[in-house]
Amino acid sequence: MTDNQSHQPIAVVKVGGDVLQGEVERSGIAANVKDLVDAGWRVVLLHGGGPQVNELQEKHGLVPNKVAGRRITSEADLLVVKQAICGEVNVSLAQELQQVGVNAFACNGASGKLVTATKRPPRVMSGAGDKPIDFGEVGDVASVNAALLTQLTELGLVPVIATLGVEEDSGRIFNINADTTVVQIARALKADLLLLTTAVGAIYGELGDEDTRIAHVNEQEARELINEGVIQGGMIPKVEEALSVLVDGVKNIAIVGPQIKGAFLDVAVGKGDKGTRISL
Repeated sequence: MTDNQSHQPIAVVKVGGDVLQGEVERSGIAANVKDLVDAGWRVVLLHGGGPQVNELQEKHGLVPNKVAGRRITSEADLLVVKQAICGEVNVSLAQELQQVGVNAFACNGASGKLVTATKRPPRVMSGAGDKPIDFGEVGDVASVNAALLTQLTELGLVPVIATLGVEEDSGRIFNINADTTVVQIARALKADLLLLTTAVGAIYGELGDEDTRIAHVNEQEARELINEGVIQGGMIPKVEEALSVLVDGVKNIAIVGPQIKGAFLDVAVGKGDKGTRISL
């Protein structure tokens, strides 16, 4: 590592499949990542692809099976997950980045054992009765290969990681949760910034009212917003998961909209004009 590289801040970006469905959003992600790279940031990007998996399942005559909002993945489903996330979504996102001059490195959690995982044991889920649910080919993150990710970024590459995990000894592939995984990656890299992209693009006092955007909160204020119901629905587990890394060396978290021009760099430098920044 050169002295210059050692001082380059690192941002870990999570992109959900829901914000990859539109051309405006995909090109927005690429432009925003380029802003960070041009400003001297090293970037690691992790993506999911739930809507794309659902669409391909339907084409194959498979019915998405979810319990308490979490996907049960059969062996047939896992094949579709690989095709949709590692194929369609991963390659398309890398293509968008390459088109704006960002040297994207398309890969997945099994590549170089970037993300190892173990099979998720059956568990009782809230709202799904009292019997343990077996999620099938679903894994929980065991480790992140921070050394390899660091080396890739030092080569000037932007890893674009499809959210799959690999079992350490057997090589078995698992479908893994993107929100949980991106937090583990940020923790392992001690990232300077964890960016969570959402279609909404920020936390609002009144959802849908741009004038109520909350530019910055600390950890305690974020937890209060959850308790007050301001942060709600699917945003709650994302924020709660992300808050866990603030005490582990990650300095800042930001919620941003990928389609908003300049949003990533804005929150990276703390301007406060875009998105919502969360810090200790």
